[in-house]
Parts: sequence; structure tokens; C-alpha cells
Amino acid sequence: MAGVFGLAGGEVKAGLGRAARLVLDTLYPPHCLACDAAVLEPGTLCGRCWAEAAFVTGLACDKCAAPLPGDPAEAPILCDDCLRIARPWSHGRAALLYGGTGRQLVLALKYGDRHDIARPAGRWLARQAAPLCRADTLVVPVPLHRARLFHRRYNQSALLALALGHELDRPVLPDLLLRTRRTGIQDGLSRAARFENQQGAIAPRPARAKRIEGRHVLLVDDVMTSGATLAAAAEACFAAGADDVDVIVLARVLREE
Repeated sequence: MAGVFGLAGGEVKAGLGRAARLVLDTLYPPHCLACDAAVLEPGTLCGRCWAEAAFVTGLACDKCAAPLPGDPAEAPILCDDCLRIARPWSHGRAALLYGGTGRQLVLALKYGDRHDIARPAGRWLARQAAPLCRADTLVVPVPLHRARLFHRRYNQSALLALALGHELDRPVLPDLLLRTRRTGIQDGLSRAARFENQQGAIAPRPARAKRIEGRHVLLVDDVMTSGATLAAAAEACFAAGADDVDVIVLARVLREE
């Protein structure tokens, strides 16, 4: 049959895929990830939302991804906060700043059941994380407490980790870490209170701990504010024998409220 139509099997499959996509796009026109504006491709941003998305592209702190003035060629460099605060991880990266479109995407993914945001976000994360990857890298999400997971039904950081692992072709261990106690929402807490709140709140799951012994771990979360949650998660990875830990988040908050 392929000879009759002059198409190889792969070309037939690709043709059918394009046809199905055309039908779906006709019945359900793709919309911007952050608003209702029409776009040409699913999983993309419209022009206005793209302009309001502050992607981290210039010089940024090597530990917490806060943007810094200067030439990116000057990297690695640390911000004032990271010169004062001991970060247990080696490198930190962020795809976006938390504001405008970045804030909309984070909130929609976290509270709005917008699982469709995870895949394109995984591509944005991969651009930042690729230089940090090693042959033995294991992608690990920051965990939710079981009570919060029960109410929300999913862990947004795990969705991001799975998408990132797919893009980087690295294994993902979604249940490596667990919350040993419920810490509550950190909004409104001071930096010191955030760190105290997270102290000892994350631990390696005993049945999974040996999976990361001697390996490089890439920790994934949706947002970094003070870095307290990521610090607790990184320390848990080291407690399980990780060789090194780096962190990456979808959005970096620049001003703690």
C-alpha cells in the first residue's frame, strides 16, 4: 500500500498525524497558555503574554538565579544574598521571574489543574538545566505533604520534573523525597521563619534512598522565594548519599512579601 501511494510507513504515520492535528485544531482552536487569545500552535504564548514573560536570559546569580547587572560572560557570580546565606546546592537556575505571565502560569499550574502547562514549561526548564546535567543525573521534584496532595490531587513540581526529565532524557524519581510533617503555607513569613518552618521537614523515602547514592540530583520546584524549601530538599538528598545537587524552578520570586 505504501508503494501505491509513494509513501514510506513513517511518512504515512506523519501524514495521518498532521491530518488529525488539523481536525483537532479546527474543532478546538489552540489558545495561549496564559490567556484566551488564539495562537497558531498549542502550548505557546500569544504575543502580549510573551512580552510580559520575563525569561531569565542575562547574567544571574549562580546559586539562586536572581538577575544581576552585567555581561553573562562574567558568570559564575553570586548575588549579595547568596554571599551571606549558605546554600546547600551547587547551582540554581530559573526559567522565568515570578510576575506578569510567569505568575499567571505558576498559579494556573499549581491551583488551576492546568497540567498542559507542564510540557512547554519543561522545554523552558531544559534550556536552563541542560548545562548542569551529567550522565548520572536524576531528576527529583520537591514533595508535597500527603494531606495537601490529597486535596490538590497532584504535585505540580512532579509534573514539571516529569516534563523536564523527558526533555533532558534523564530518569525521574517522583517519590524519592517525602514530607515528614505538614509545614503550612509560607506566604507572609519572614525569611528566617521560612527556613525554621522547613527545617527537617523533608527526608529521603527509605525504599528509594539507595537510588541516588553517589549520583547527581537535579531538584525541581515551581517557585523559589527564600530557597528554604529547596534547601531542606537538597539536605535530604545529601543525607541519602547524593554526590551533588543542583536546583531549578519555573519562576524566581525577587521580592519576599
